[in-house]
Amino acid sequence: MTEELRQFFNEKARIWDQLMEPETRERLAEIIKELAIKPGSRVLDVGTGTGVLLPFLVEAVGPTGSIVALDIAEEMLARARAKNGDRNIEYVLGDITSTPFQEGTFDEIICNNTFPHLRDKSAALREMARILRPGGRVVICHPKSREAVNELHRSIGGVVANDLLPEDGEMRKLLEENGFVQISITNSPERYLVTACKPC
Repeated sequence: MTEELRQFFNEKARIWDQLMEPETRERLAEIIKELAIKPGSRVLDVGTGTGVLLPFLVEAVGPTGSIVALDIAEEMLARARAKNGDRNIEYVLGDITSTPFQEGTFDEIICNNTFPHLRDKSAALREMARILRPGGRVVICHPKSREAVNELHRSIGGVVANDLLPEDGEMRKLLEENGFVQISITNSPERYLVTACKPC
């Protein structure tokens, strides 16, 4: 991730939650519920931002599970911690292309509103595959369509103007090239959802 991108998200941290509509939260809650994450799971929330997914993930994993909230922007992480506390959550400042985690650490890796901003998507997926346990799942999601996400980033311009979700064929190829199987891609006005698994 570039320093410019880190700076962009640090500057946006103060107003980030104000930009999120209740309907968006509802869609995200529904996505997490439908994923049926098992109690006791260890989950990595990539690009956690201000921690919008954390309450839903804490509920999903239960008291025996744990969550790592990863972000490149320290201001985002500070707000996530202030809102959600430390119960079953560890906050890590870092980049998904190079993490401190051991191989096979996580059962689930969630990338909500994050994947377009990954400058080296292949390197990021390769690292996700490394730190997932065999049979573990990666989830890439947005509470709107691919087209809406891409149009939003183009309209914002600047450092995020070219932060786009790939077409289905390119996304599938990226996942396959980095070792993922059981790939599913859904694109509708209400959501963009990709799931894929690391082979057992």
